[in-house]
Amino acid sequence: MIEKRHFTRIAFDARARLLQGESDWSTQLLDISLKGALVAQPDGTALHQGEPVSLYLLLSDDETEIRMDGHVVHQEQGHLGIVCDHIDVDSASHLRRIVELNTGSETLLEREFDALVKFAKH
Repeated sequence: MIEKRHFTRIAFDARARLLQGESDWSTQLLDISLKGALVAQPDGTALHQGEPVSLYLLLSDDETEIRMDGHVVHQEQGHLGIVCDHIDVDSASHLRRIVELNTGSETLLEREFDALVKFAKH
């Protein structure tokens, strides 16, 4: 199988919430990248591929959060894959810092940011 992934996935433990319309579910973040996230599918949800969601990650200091608006790209084995369609500047800065700290490679981070910009233009 050919690996299509352009972004490094970072295992990251954070409290997370998924929102869709009036629904709000607590969930567990499993990993995150510059382009999306993998979360545990909350009990009682029936989210399917293509459905829009907002993901909030509450970082350890309880004041910093990352908000990512996106949609479900896959659902399997109790997990939801979410691709980011929009992220605000502050959230993107926090996410970039998380990736930078966890990859340990500024070169890799810059390459991934360049790929993110290319994807955003399409």
